[in-house]
Amino acid sequence: MLTGKLAMFVFGTLFGSAGFKLLASKDARKVYTHATAAALRCKKEVMRNVDEVQAACSDILADAKKINAEREAAEELAFIEDSAKEAPEA
Repeated sequence: MLTGKLAMFVFGTLFGSAGFKLLASKDARKVYTHATAAALRCKKEVMRNVDEVQAACSDILADAKKINAEREAAEELAFIEDSAKEAPEA
């Protein structure tokens, strides 16, 4: 049992050392660089889409405020007309 644990420790140490060398190699660095460049391009595209959505939302909000202002003005005019009809003449 002790030899099995010792063998696993030695194997893990060797595997870990080889893993570090593999991760620090020039080929691995090239892969990391390309992956990072792709992530930056993706971020740029996402931010462009976010800007477009924000602009569209601003337009929608402005249109909604305009509709509500027109509706309030029409309701106020209707209220004034109704009040004038109901007012007793002196």
